[in-house]
Amino acid sequence: MKKLLVLFFPFLLSYSLSAQKVKAEYEEGSIKVNDKEVATMTKTKDKENLGLTSTFEVFSLSGEKLIIGAYAGEFEQDPNDNTNQFYRVSFLTVNQTGIFAVSKLGAEKSFGKLMAKSGIFTDNGVDEQLVKEFIAKFGKTPKVAVDYSVVGRDKSWPLKLNADKTIEQQSKIIGRFKDITVNGKGVDTYEFYLPSGVKIATVNFTGGNNAQNCDMHTLKDNMVRNVPIATKETITASMSSIDRNQWVLERITKWLVANAYL
Repeated sequence: MKKLLVLFFPFLLSYSLSAQKVKAEYEEGSIKVNDKEVATMTKTKDKENLGLTSTFEVFSLSGEKLIIGAYAGEFEQDPNDNTNQFYRVSFLTVNQTGIFAVSKLGAEKSFGKLMAKSGIFTDNGVDEQLVKEFIAKFGKTPKVAVDYSVVGRDKSWPLKLNADKTIEQQSKIIGRFKDITVNGKGVDTYEFYLPSGVKIATVNFTGGNNAQNCDMHTLKDNMVRNVPIATKETITASMSSIDRNQWVLERITKWLVANAYL
């Protein structure tokens, strides 16, 4: 029995030490763990976001810049959580990056406390393995938000399709199109894009340049509908260097512009 007690006691001691709570705090630029300062932090208002967000920089006690946390507005926010926003956190000295949720209200304190709780700090820096574990446990993987904003324009100006598959209006490139037709199926299929490269629509039609309607899938609102694109004239042949379906594509493009998709 004595031998069992000798073996069991170190286990109890180890469990007791691991169960102790770590006190993580952030106060006025100071990141503290168990009342000991492990790093300092500064913030800068982001001018490009009208000062509504801030960039945070974390330094070692010797003054070396260790971490930069910047607002990551390109990601879709969680529809079930309107209290947090995403930040891209770069751990400079160990070449690691992660995405984390930071409170919208009191972002500075939220970010500072996140760093204090991370457990990554060593005597005068951060530990690479601990940073990797921190990212793996608490990092987020949000979807990139798609920006469907169109270029500002005067819709009364005529449209022009170019040989390089771009769409022009008033000397501005407002989008482009791409032929993705599968031969042998009897249906012509095209995709339309904003200048940024965001796909806005996929269109299917039959009848070539004399098509009277098309099946339109718009990505902005995820709508599928049949769109009338009737024409009075009959086109018997097309020798266009732009696209074999140039005339019907012009009618489809006009519809996309008129309905604020392009």
